[in-house]
Amino acid sequence: MKFTVLGAGAMGYRYGVLLQEAGNQVDFVDTWESNVEKVREQGGVLVSRDHQNKRLVPVNVYYPEEYQGKPDVWIVFTKQMQLADFLKRTAHCFSEEQYVLTCMNGMGHVEKLLKYFKPEKLMAGTALVATVLNGSGDVDFIGARGAGTMNLANYTEKPDKKTHDVVVELEKAQFNPNLTTNFLGTLLAKVVFNSVVNTLCTLFEITMGEFASYPGADELSMQLINEAYDICERAGIQMLNTRQEELESVNYVSTVANPLHYPSMYQDMSHNRPTEVDYINGYLVELGRKYRYEATTHAFLTHLVHLAEHTRQSQPKNVIG
Repeated sequence: MKFTVLGAGAMGYRYGVLLQEAGNQVDFVDTWESNVEKVREQGGVLVSRDHQNKRLVPVNVYYPEEYQGKPDVWIVFTKQMQLADFLKRTAHCFSEEQYVLTCMNGMGHVEKLLKYFKPEKLMAGTALVATVLNGSGDVDFIGARGAGTMNLANYTEKPDKKTHDVVVELEKAQFNPNLTTNFLGTLLAKVVFNSVVNTLCTLFEITMGEFASYPGADELSMQLINEAYDICERAGIQMLNTRQEELESVNYVSTVANPLHYPSMYQDMSHNRPTEVDYINGYLVELGRKYRYEATTHAFLTHLVHLAEHTRQSQPKNVIG
């Protein structure tokens, strides 16, 4: 099968490289000039696992305007705020028979993708794997090969043959895919997960394991989980997990799967890049308001992240003692 990854970042590289190594033809399309030029200069992307055994994996990478490929499936892993521009610049390669799969963080991407792809061709989900982009053309896969899982669903909630073919290739690449027929519930499960771990670890600049080691972590997590589930119930969204199962997922990933991992929002914050908090905690706040529910804790955390962004970007001030 031929895949093209739109967004050659941490997760884009992970999916593309592993699918390529599983026997598929894979191209990468990216807009970050430093990344594209570095990969071309070194003849591929440097890939390590848990900071060890760095190796060069040959890959094909293109700018959107120069790409002429016709993949069977697009795999989309951009940041939420970058997606509209990526799609516009690559639209000349899209066709009606193509499928698209995305496991991006947050919410807001589905509506943008539906402007270019038919509803029955759209698959979306969540990926519970950790990956770090060390720099241009240099990525680190966190966790042993085969670690982590992913959930995905068709937008129409009616899997077809092509969907099952994609799942087979994801299985070969050891992503451990779980195909569901609950589209929104599948997406919201990761939003709720990220609204706890991504946001709190970012604000306190800590790993997931450090968060989980705090004696009050469960109470913090449940406050955010309960608000999110209250909203989803009002919106008529059937979640994949119970509230307790969602807490257990947070704890398992934080203590067993990826205790040393700094979440993606922290990686953006630490490099003074805009975070996706508006598409995670902020999304839950806006969804709640549609149903006359004020998610006050999520709103507070959204403001705190923006305050942190603001203060990091401000110039140092003189201190008067």
